[in-house]
Amino acid sequence: MDGDGVQGRRPSRPGAILFMCGQNVIRSPMAEAVARQFLPSGTWVASAGVKKGERDPFVDVVLDEIGLSLGRRQPQTLEDMEDDYFDLVITLTPEAHHAALELTRSSAVEVEYWPMPDPTVETGSREQRLIAYRDVRDRLTKLIRDRLVLAPD
Repeated sequence: MDGDGVQGRRPSRPGAILFMCGQNVIRSPMAEAVARQFLPSGTWVASAGVKKGERDPFVDVVLDEIGLSLGRRQPQTLEDMEDDYFDLVITLTPEAHHAALELTRSSAVEVEYWPMPDPTVETGSREQRLIAYRDVRDRLTKLIRDRLVLAPD
């Protein structure tokens, strides 16, 4: 992620943000929930996947630990979304990044790549696996605060 923006200035806060990952089950819905907590209510925030996956219960656990919830939200793809205009698309996986670049190649939408580890590769006890999910949650929280919350309006 390039946090310096044009000529050393911090990039301004976008009004409509889309987080994308592979299946919209872990990283992008987690980012959406965290961003909604910190950004002003007038900022439109959504998430989608390149493909649609199945909801991951570990995401609910680690979001609940910080007082957040996905509610009844279900994984979705870009095709499932009603609105498709964004100032900024933040991709969290290589697959999503390539899809976003293809999607936005003829538009003036900014695309940023924030590579996030896949917590599902962690094996071991439930607690060991939750540590990997917490790591992703905490990395996303830091990036969202640094790039989006602290950005000038």
